[in-house]
Amino acid sequence: MKAVISREVGGPETLRLEDLPDPQARPGQVVVDVKACGVNYPDALIIRDMYQFKPERPFAPGGEISGVISAVGDGVSGFKAGDRILSSCGWGGMAEKVAVDATRVVKIPDSMPYDEAAAFLMTYGTSHHALKDRAKLKAGETLLVLGAAGGVGIAAVELGKAMGARVIAAVSSQEKADFCKKHGADEAIVYPAGPFDKAGTKALADLFKKACGPNGADVIYDPVGGDYAEASLRAIAWEGRFLVVGFPAGIPKLPLNLTLLKGCDVLGIFWGDFVRRFPERHQQNLREMMDLYAHGKIRPYVSESFPLEKAGAAIDWLSSRKAMGKVVVTMG
Repeated sequence: MKAVISREVGGPETLRLEDLPDPQARPGQVVVDVKACGVNYPDALIIRDMYQFKPERPFAPGGEISGVISAVGDGVSGFKAGDRILSSCGWGGMAEKVAVDATRVVKIPDSMPYDEAAAFLMTYGTSHHALKDRAKLKAGETLLVLGAAGGVGIAAVELGKAMGARVIAAVSSQEKADFCKKHGADEAIVYPAGPFDKAGTKALADLFKKACGPNGADVIYDPVGGDYAEASLRAIAWEGRFLVVGFPAGIPKLPLNLTLLKGCDVLGIFWGDFVRRFPERHQQNLREMMDLYAHGKIRPYVSESFPLEKAGAAIDWLSSRKAMGKVVVTMG
């Protein structure tokens, strides 16, 4: 099989397309013929040894896949060769075949395209866990989503609307603002490029406050970080919930006096470890998300597709923050 391999620490330019032996299904595993692999920000981090997990090299990046089961290991029930599935795999997905634990596999309906299936699990899983389990978002509350046109951002927009919230999308261009409104955002605001000095942070905070209204945002979903975090926190409501999701703009340093003055909570979102620690709760969340998909409430938007041999370019494109929705790598 062919796979895109990381053999040294570095950026997407260090990845190489190689021929490797086909994986074999060990007990409890299935082998999947991969049709598509979702590209996510952790892929850019993991090849640089900057992610929470550091797999032993050589390895292929790619944490979520869709495809067809081609082999089933001992002790696996409920799956057979030919089943259409999606799966989270942590890494290894940018390959023509991958062996994964059957507990991480979900059957998909025949009506679900492989590119949408590969773009589904990590973004919607992260955002669903953040809004439901951590923020406990309620109907009628105001949700401010930073980086709202990206993968997890647009998932949060759609899920927030499905949960009955008033959703404000914050993005870096008018094109992205229009995109978010098409996907259900009640309002969209365009923020300037950072970094910001003190006056710039205040101006950005005023922009967020004006959009959220006098009561502020009940929930802030922040997959951006950097200077945007403090500015948005200044627009949070009393007893609001600030969700820490990611840091492409840098790891922020929040002034904790704001949490005191607002009586608010700062909540970390680590969906991968939630899945590991609470598999039954994760399965329930999956059922809820698949039901929302079946009823047209959520649907991944794939903006860019790259062939396997250009997987490094796919990661680079996502890292540049140009993408709207999801980027996928397709096989064959």
